[in-house]
Amino acid sequence: MAVQDIRYYLNGILFVAEGKQLGLVATDGHRLAFASATLDVEVPKQEVILPRKTVIELQRLLSDAGGDNQPHIEMQFANNQAKFTFGGMEFVTKLVEGKFPDYNRVIPRNHTNSVTLGRAPLLASLQRTAIMTSDKFKGVRLNLEPGILRVASNNAEQEEAVDELDIDYGGDTIEIGFNVTYLIDALANMEQDMVKIELTDGNSSALITIPDNSTFKYVVMPMRI
Repeated sequence: MAVQDIRYYLNGILFVAEGKQLGLVATDGHRLAFASATLDVEVPKQEVILPRKTVIELQRLLSDAGGDNQPHIEMQFANNQAKFTFGGMEFVTKLVEGKFPDYNRVIPRNHTNSVTLGRAPLLASLQRTAIMTSDKFKGVRLNLEPGILRVASNNAEQEEAVDELDIDYGGDTIEIGFNVTYLIDALANMEQDMVKIELTDGNSSALITIPDNSTFKYVVMPMRI
């Protein structure tokens, strides 16, 4: 989610319910996350934007109400309000007015190159390399070539960190820059062993997904390094 963006509709999460599917979308303009879940009942299409504060509070309440017996949650949407009922409590919030961008246009399709690799090794490599980035400039370079992923960063003192991972990849050689925080955020919030990264070239956004699983998509724009 964006933080205090003048495009106020980005300061929250879009809920899209249709049929038995619930899709959640958030973007800060540099990256976009999509997650979906299955509903217990079929519903007509509805779209609402939950404010950032509401999302954070709901997250806290749901984790407190978690444990072994995950509570079922009932969601009710009105014109400018939403109500969530779970664990013996009701949570009512105002909604954000405005039109959320068409996220389907942002999620890239038909990438020409893809690599599937271990989430934990990639996360550890990015964390090691991030040490050499500065607070102002969080850029890392990813060099993808057959068999190897090279992650590199450097700072104003010309110090450099380079980390290499052996990968199962036979596609194009690609060099692309990213804000390392954006990649770490995505990987740290996933639990799966493997991740799939799809790329076209060094100037196009990357798509991070879970192999054989369409419930999560994470799009991140490249940065010039």
